[in-house]
Amino acid sequence: MSETAHTATGRPALAVTVGDPVGIGPEITVRTLSEVGGTASARGVVVADPAVLRRAAAVCGLDVEVRALDSWDLPAEREGVLDCFDIGELGETELPWGRVDARAGAAAVRAVEVATRAAMDRRVAGVVTGPINKEAIWAAGSEHLGHTEMLGALTGVTRQNTMFVVRGKKIFFATRHVSLRTALDQVGADHQVAAIEEALTALRVFGHDEPRLAVAAINPHGGENGAFGTEEIDHLAPAVERVRGSGADVAGPVPADSVFHQLLQDRYDGVLSQYHDQGHIAAKTFDFDGTISVTVGLPILRTSVDHGTAFDIAGSGAADPGTMRSAFLHGCEFSHFAERIRAEYGS
Repeated sequence: MSETAHTATGRPALAVTVGDPVGIGPEITVRTLSEVGGTASARGVVVADPAVLRRAAAVCGLDVEVRALDSWDLPAEREGVLDCFDIGELGETELPWGRVDARAGAAAVRAVEVATRAAMDRRVAGVVTGPINKEAIWAAGSEHLGHTEMLGALTGVTRQNTMFVVRGKKIFFATRHVSLRTALDQVGADHQVAAIEEALTALRVFGHDEPRLAVAAINPHGGENGAFGTEEIDHLAPAVERVRGSGADVAGPVPADSVFHQLLQDRYDGVLSQYHDQGHIAAKTFDFDGTISVTVGLPILRTSVDHGTAFDIAGSGAADPGTMRSAFLHGCEFSHFAERIRAEYGS
């Protein structure tokens, strides 16, 4: 990590985006940085229009000062001051809370662009993202499906994956935002080998020098030797054996009703889930607020909340900052791997 990614106190800096400025993102951001920003191992610099943060602080009843920045090199301010890199998108304009608005979408996109550029230029050690609204960014003219695709385009990466982190344990996904029927159709030995190898690489990058990975089964009881389905016999087991042939510590396919329990018992460092809800349900049932998302495959560190903009309560000050707090603190922890990430996934 370059010196420019650190403050005068030696703490790495993280760029924190609020997501949609009329969702709950600004509220959970100001609450998080007010509560833990001063004592965390990294300094959070919010990327937004300062007026958005001041309004969020007001609805949350927080007595904090917002300092507008136009440079990443300025040292951190005293306790009780939130540093905000001014994106100059909305100015003092106050948009209605909780409504899809192209202007809000444009501000969300601009913040991601500024934060990503800062990370690519080593001005910050990583990016922590708040929730965006897809309709709003599309109304603003974005062609991306969401954060992941946007970050891929900004960093020149065509393949990224999601790694969930919950209390130190990692969960990966062989398939993501597709129907369950489509996910099953995508199952194949070659696809599994690629997903297993990507998960093992991510585990190494994020500190597991000798990673232990379990591959979750698809069918009940792991297919019961073909009685309940043959995906395990035809695709999953052959893929596991191929990767194990290279010396990797990979187990499976392990029945999905036990593999996550075994993960929590420290038998593995990570689990490769086969479809979206298989991994999501396990992680969020165990610790909803503690589950955060890390995008692996990018040449920069990116952690994120894993919930939406909650337009129905935006502006009320009632939003729980738990997941943003987890995303920020994990960003602080993972900032030590910024150069590993760049070395592994950079072009």
